[in-house]
Amino acid sequence: MSIVIVFETHSWSEDNERGVATGWSPGRLSERGRELAAQLGERRCGDGIDVVFTSDVRRSIETAELAFAGSGIPILHDWRLRECDYGALTGIPSTELHQGRRRYLDQPYPGGESWRQAVHRAGRFLADLPTRWDGCRVLVIGHVATRWAMDHFLDGVPIEELMAVDFDWREGWEYRLQALPATVSGRRHSHA
Repeated sequence: MSIVIVFETHSWSEDNERGVATGWSPGRLSERGRELAAQLGERRCGDGIDVVFTSDVRRSIETAELAFAGSGIPILHDWRLRECDYGALTGIPSTELHQGRRRYLDQPYPGGESWRQAVHRAGRFLADLPTRWDGCRVLVIGHVATRWAMDHFLDGVPIEELMAVDFDWREGWEYRLQALPATVSGRRHSHA
């Protein structure tokens, strides 16, 4: 089994511009975000991508639709790829939310979920990929929790370590899934 996973974040949203923590709210791309989505398509349409998976929140779907319109590459939505659910703290300033995120490593946000729960939820997506996409190049459009799931389950980085570093945007991350991650049991797994 071998699957190449290319991870990209959803494009810049109106909430990103306002500095608001969107969480599970749909959000919409800003003008800048629509331009970035078009650039994503230019970068990835000729990159051998077999399928695009995106979180089912509007800002991620919009990113995929703009980037891959007319390409013939299937776009599939998966709720497990959503951002962490901030619950009652959805909509607060992002800087405030992220300054206090360590306390929510294992304790859920009020009315939401913990970061560990979000990472494990997104990690369960990885276990399903081989059933249909073995040998493929898969693009995933998601959020911080989605990328942390890739780093944690595919590269073995502890969630505590991921939380200690601010998210640094770039044009994609690439991973290789060669063994099923132990998304629920917590056992170590083989990885490239």
